[in-house]
Amino acid sequence: MYIPKHFLITDQQEAVSFMQRYSFATIVTVINNIPSATHLPFVIMQRDDKIILTSHFAKANPQSAEIVNGKPLVIFAEPHAYISPKHYEHENNVPTWNYIAVHAYGKASLIESPEEKTALLEKTIQFYDADYLKQWASLPQDYKLNMMKGIVGFEIEVDELQAKKKLSQNKTEKERENIIAELSNKPDSNEKEIAAYMAGLK
Repeated sequence: MYIPKHFLITDQQEAVSFMQRYSFATIVTVINNIPSATHLPFVIMQRDDKIILTSHFAKANPQSAEIVNGKPLVIFAEPHAYISPKHYEHENNVPTWNYIAVHAYGKASLIESPEEKTALLEKTIQFYDADYLKQWASLPQDYKLNMMKGIVGFEIEVDELQAKKKLSQNKTEKERENIIAELSNKPDSNEKEIAAYMAGLK
């Protein structure tokens, strides 16, 4: 990912927190120069100073057979907002877009045994819908095992993290205040979130 120095996120924990907040991500693999992408919910953990991403494909998804080949890329990106040049102090300016994105690369390994798949699914449920755990636990074991036959679980140990926050850091304080004021009053949640992230830079 192209990242000018003033947009670079250097704090790894900040990048991890962003991934955990916007954890529905896109995984990209490449076979024979042809990219494939799937949109999946991820659980992001830290284990022995390593960032670990876990998720699962539907077994019928052809990309599930590609995951252990090469180096998959997982893209975390959510809030974004159009920035009008009307906010700038000088007329010689053009529109742009503010956003935050994290790209995670790493080596994938499969989660194959029923016990490991069960642990994977329970971690996912705990992260996304802890109230459902009780209902999940009460489901018949043969039903759960049959469901798990239809998924391919995996984890990725991240070995390269690229993180970017483009939040008008290269603009004047007055220009940033103008942008924050307008985006804060927009009905769209993306714009409000970008305003909040911008305000957090102060």
